[in-house]
Amino acid sequence: MPNQKTALNISFLGLGLMGKPMASRLFAAGYQLTVWNRTASKAQPFANLGVAVAETPCLAVRSNGISADIIFTMLEAGSAVNDVVRNILPVLKAGAILVDMSSTQQSEAKNFNTLLSEHHVGFIDAPVSGGVLGAESGTLAIMAGAHQHHYDQLESILKIFGRPTRVGLPGSGQLAKLCNQLIVGGTINIVAEALLLAQAGGADPVAVRNALRGGFAESRILEVHGQRMLDRNFIPGGQVKSQAKDMENILLAAQTAVLHLPMAEIVANIYRSLMPQFAQADHSAGLLALEQRNSGIRLGTEADILPPGTISTTN
Repeated sequence: MPNQKTALNISFLGLGLMGKPMASRLFAAGYQLTVWNRTASKAQPFANLGVAVAETPCLAVRSNGISADIIFTMLEAGSAVNDVVRNILPVLKAGAILVDMSSTQQSEAKNFNTLLSEHHVGFIDAPVSGGVLGAESGTLAIMAGAHQHHYDQLESILKIFGRPTRVGLPGSGQLAKLCNQLIVGGTINIVAEALLLAQAGGADPVAVRNALRGGFAESRILEVHGQRMLDRNFIPGGQVKSQAKDMENILLAAQTAVLHLPMAEIVANIYRSLMPQFAQADHSAGLLALEQRNSGIRLGTEADILPPGTISTTN
């Protein structure tokens, strides 16, 4: 009986901050892998390891008469996923499964499912949470919208990336991710407010954070992003532009569901305000928006650590 890993042909499309470590884990697990990225230089580390690197998405999916059984996409937004899916549609084989791990709109995921099913290709929308560290360590939370039989086929592979959970039919994964991002975006800004309040009121914000840990306020956000804020380290794990996009999609989903989400509207406005100057920064830069609204009050004394080309006005 052939080894399942060598019998399956997997294509991974998109090698950005998240895609690169995720594809690397597939390769390390022994799967037959072909990768593609729009910026070819980002694929060079894979070529150095002997991984097949394709010049186009179509060649990543089908080359030398061999078609991919599983196609992963990890792209910037729904429009990029749409372009790639329609580009590769003619070379997808019946019975293949496409897993989109990007963050898109729920309506986009449903449209991808309809389009692919017409060509007898399975679809799973499986956005993730956990950032670059989670992608590198294989501890991502994976929210999968899928038909049960498609999920059952891929669950063991999804576990290479972290902890997958089927949350419903196609489109449900993106809805779950929006719920996640609403909690993340809101909590980041609440942590920023708490730490700045400690600073402004005369307490030691480092000690306050330590005191809060272990109590009801403990969270992954307080642990990771609270420390980022204290260090003033805004080199991205997750970027402001990604969080801003997710917040817009949250408001669209709420509108579709005829819901008014006042906290989501506030958080969306905060990330909109950060976009002109800090789009490339980590989404913990919500602290910078708060400091801009409170002139003269700043968390700590360290200089801001920002992506190249970004200039902070709070230093």
